[in-house]
Amino acid sequence: MTMNKRIYLNNDWFFSENWDNAEEFRKVRIPHTCRELPLHYCNEEDYQMVSGYGRMLEVPEEWKGSVLLLTFEGAAHQATVYVNGTEAGAHNCGYTAFTVDISEFVKYGEPNQIAVKLDSRESLDIPPFGFVIDYMTYGGIYRDVYLDVKPATYIKDVFIRTGKKSEDTRVIFSEIELGGVLPDKTQNMKFRQSIRKHKEETFALLGESSAFAVVTKFEQDGVLDWSPEQPHLYDVKTELLSDGAVIDETVTTIGFREAEFRKDGFYLNGRKYKICGLNRHQSYPYVGYAMPEAIQKHDADILKYELGCNAVRTSHYPQSQAFIDRCDEVGLLVFTELPGWQHIGGEAWKEQAIQNVKDMVLQYRNHPSIILWGVRINESVDDDAFYEKTNAAAHILDPTRQTGGVRCYKKGSFQEDVFTYNDFSHRGDNPGSEKKAKVTSDKNRAYLITEYNGHMYPTKAFDDEEHRLSHALRHANVLEDAAAEEDIAGTFGWCMFDYNTHKDFGSGDRVCYHGVMDMFRNPKLAAAVYASQQDETTVLEVSSTMDIGEHPGGNRGDIWIFTNADSVRMYKNGDFIKEYVPDRTRRGRYSHLAHPPILVDDYIGDTLEKGERMPHTQAEVISGLLNETARYGLYNLPKTTLAKAGGTLLQYKMDLSDMTALYTKYIGSWGGASTVYEFAAIRNGREVKRIAKGPVEHQHLEATADRVLLHEGKSYDVAAVRIRLTDEHSNTLPFANDPVMLEAEGAVELIGPSVVSLQGGMGGTYVRTVGEAGEGKLFLRTPTGLEETICFEVQMD
Repeated sequence: MTMNKRIYLNNDWFFSENWDNAEEFRKVRIPHTCRELPLHYCNEEDYQMVSGYGRMLEVPEEWKGSVLLLTFEGAAHQATVYVNGTEAGAHNCGYTAFTVDISEFVKYGEPNQIAVKLDSRESLDIPPFGFVIDYMTYGGIYRDVYLDVKPATYIKDVFIRTGKKSEDTRVIFSEIELGGVLPDKTQNMKFRQSIRKHKEETFALLGESSAFAVVTKFEQDGVLDWSPEQPHLYDVKTELLSDGAVIDETVTTIGFREAEFRKDGFYLNGRKYKICGLNRHQSYPYVGYAMPEAIQKHDADILKYELGCNAVRTSHYPQSQAFIDRCDEVGLLVFTELPGWQHIGGEAWKEQAIQNVKDMVLQYRNHPSIILWGVRINESVDDDAFYEKTNAAAHILDPTRQTGGVRCYKKGSFQEDVFTYNDFSHRGDNPGSEKKAKVTSDKNRAYLITEYNGHMYPTKAFDDEEHRLSHALRHANVLEDAAAEEDIAGTFGWCMFDYNTHKDFGSGDRVCYHGVMDMFRNPKLAAAVYASQQDETTVLEVSSTMDIGEHPGGNRGDIWIFTNADSVRMYKNGDFIKEYVPDRTRRGRYSHLAHPPILVDDYIGDTLEKGERMPHTQAEVISGLLNETARYGLYNLPKTTLAKAGGTLLQYKMDLSDMTALYTKYIGSWGGASTVYEFAAIRNGREVKRIAKGPVEHQHLEATADRVLLHEGKSYDVAAVRIRLTDEHSNTLPFANDPVMLEAEGAVELIGPSVVSLQGGMGGTYVRTVGEAGEGKLFLRTPTGLEETICFEVQMD
């Protein structure tokens, strides 16, 4: 009897932190972290252990003659699998999947014991270990586990490449590998392939070929190309037929696209395309890497729809298939790389790294979103012999994609196809990026910036306003100056969100505050720089609360508007001041960005003429001086402004007290009345969004879940909850660090503590399903009596 089925084995596991002590096992579900950690001041020693996982597996009699393939998508970091006490297989990488054929180890018609010895110690002689690492590596079986029941001869792998015969016709090449008992040429075995649009019901036949063909080739008319703007996907079904009957099949999702890095940039489907992305770690508060499919996909949605990125780098290791699947679906270009951080070990370590490259390419090469393989340990020194092998491994297994090797120093040995460089040259007051010719070893090959900012300017959500603005502008500066260079293929900023790290890095609390978001994916001001570069959703963010007491001497300094609107109208206490239009001229600081940030340079408008009945010429000069003072402060005015002020006072017979009174009335100073400012975004001639900045009168507790309909399917489901304390205008209160008490009931439970402290007015939590259908609730309240409730519905799939 032939079999072809997949059974997820994420439930009913038992876990012990001590492999040698079977009496300490407790029941867990996969994904699982070997030790939950606090948000701050966690200790990397806590997850370093040799732990044990175990479960029973019923193997029916009718499975005899089938091939039983047990797959672990991710187990950190050295896994040994035992079946009924006998070692069945092992794997030495925590970031790639591995499969163990357990057919010869099981007892049919009986329950079988599956056990996993999992070593998450950082003393292991495998990548990325060997020296310090700027990220936590965690431990546990943190991705899906499943069993494939296959016929004696089965489809082991399908690698699909696409080509372009004409404008309307595409060519599909498939390399199909069989596993199990390989057939001989006397057997009547064929491959049959069909195609459909992704997730549609009906497949259309492509054709049939001999099962002994090395590569199949079929043509298809009328397909649409994949791109970030239009990520068209297709499913190709490959069937193995024996005497006309289907004995095995697999479905591969593909996209038709041509991606190439050239010396003058990146080209997608023949069109030059600027990459604008961020680096992403796969970690989360409390549970490290252990989050299910929906939460992994949510990060891709945030990158695409909230941050407006068109690309992501999976720093510094291959990440969840669910995350990459979602990148395929929403249209995110992906640069993925082998595990590692700066350190290169000995020969055994290098051999494992080469194997990691092979596994990475084999497991991810059908994803249309992936455009570049990283085959060099991040920021490592040159090692020509080693990197000749990693490059060769990638090119042999996937001749369709180019390779890159991320480094943090200029020139050097350039063995990859693309010179990928971490450009940390920007300090805030110098060019945002270096010229390609000053960095790369070969100006006739492609160049890509893979990190910038990050540790150069750590920024917390609760830092002062000037610091948060400087952080945002540094990101804008790099994006602008890299966009101005035609031969820079694009940029990946460091990084998407803050993350836990080792004691050797971070701000002393084991957190690297390098993200444009915090760990719960709440946006900092810098997030608006990226979000404002897309056109789908209106973005309007002002860099200041407009509170003068936040600034030295009561001077607000530069205030910027980050928006994708056509223009922004500014009002003060209801009076129109000015309509701002982005400066796209060559004189503009950000003229190469799709939507340049706008500097606020007028707090007065024509109010001196209306309120003081001042002549137009005089009002124009006085307004200019007052606005200059608002920007620089009285004691930091440029000499030209001081000279102009002296002449103006003489010309119009005014003294310093007159100017002070006008400044206090129209700009605001210490001891003056507070002011409400409003900003209205205008698109296509109409107002589409308005925000207000004024003194806080009321506080509101806001809690938002990414989803309220949860599914118990192949494992538990999780909802991400973002929490904010806001004013009556829905502005985040940046210095609210209040505690929030959490309580879950019904069909959901909390992940992490029941009391969290906001940081910069923001925080978060996660709720997890508990294996039953029904309603769940999350209650939130503050010591001041603010309350919020989120209701969830859990369905059993």
